[in-house]
Amino acid sequence: MSKFTLAARILLGLAFVVFGLNGFVHFFAPPAPAGEMATVFAGLMAARYLFPLMFAVMTLSGVLFLAGRFVPLALTCMAPILVNILGFHLAVDLGGIGPGAFLTALELFLAWRYREAFAGVLAARHTPAST
Repeated sequence: MSKFTLAARILLGLAFVVFGLNGFVHFFAPPAPAGEMATVFAGLMAARYLFPLMFAVMTLSGVLFLAGRFVPLALTCMAPILVNILGFHLAVDLGGIGPGAFLTALELFLAWRYREAFAGVLAARHTPAST
């Protein structure tokens, strides 16, 4: 495994463990949303399950990245969260897109490095296993 792959995996793991746990423990307070961002966050907070679920998935995926175990599963779990982070910043807060874009670039790099694990999922036609 290349050193860059290891570094990308550890960076993603650390980021997701820290930000995932911060959703529960509150190490640091994120800046208060204002304007359109506040409206979006209020809507997301109304769905009371969404943020706890997202923070739990982030924490668990971060631990898997750090442990080097089930990395393709962690990549799969984090993909929709990263797509939503990018979508939010593209639509509402373009100035804050940097960290999300960086983590997405690491995610895409790791997905490419682990591409063999996704071969079956990306097959155009696949026959189910016989019983």
